[in-house]
Amino acid sequence: MTPALSIVIDRYLRAHDMPETLFGRRAVNDPRLVSDLRRGRQVGERVRRRIELFMRENHA
Repeated sequence: MTPALSIVIDRYLRAHDMPETLFGRRAVNDPRLVSDLRRGRQVGERVRRRIELFMRENHA
């Protein structure tokens, strides 16, 4: 996971007290997203945009 994306996702998870599996499922329908990213999975621009959109639309 790129450092910037990692930091943003980790902050989001803490701020929303959300399990990483729930985040992945809701953001891109992949419960292993965050753990895979931490193990080095790279995401394309489309997935990155979906992640960013999810966080923007679900900030409350």
